[in-house]
Amino acid sequence: MNSTVTSAAARFAAAYAALTAAHEVGDYLVQRDADATAKGRPGPEGAAACRRHVLSYTATQGAALWAANRYLNLRITPARAAAALLVSAATHYAADRCAGHWAETGDDAPFLVRAVHACGKSTWLTRDPAAGALVDQAWHKGWIALAAAVAARD
Repeated sequence: MNSTVTSAAARFAAAYAALTAAHEVGDYLVQRDADATAKGRPGPEGAAACRRHVLSYTATQGAALWAANRYLNLRITPARAAAALLVSAATHYAADRCAGHWAETGDDAPFLVRAVHACGKSTWLTRDPAAGALVDQAWHKGWIALAAAVAARD
């Protein structure tokens, strides 16, 4: 039986599931330890490590989205898939450049870190050593939802 998923809501759910599962794989299993350690460092070394990670992460998400699209017959166009992956990749890079900086409160902290502090999260970020990783993951998953919506749109 070869039915086609025609509902944008069903495509969104399938795309979100595929992108989120691939997020976990790409962020934890595929990411090289050296890149995880260096991606938040300032300068070219940190930027290169972050780019390598985001490239492997996006490839992982791309493979998952392709498989879901192919085997579930989601009718996600290549342009929509590319746009979704661009949303995920760009926002992933922005957050991962903040690695190791989430508790910083100074003017030299990355913009996203300063923005999260400005939203009233300073006490949590400076008190709880796990807070930075939780903010990072919440950021990623929120943007993955938007990426899935981009992929699923008619």
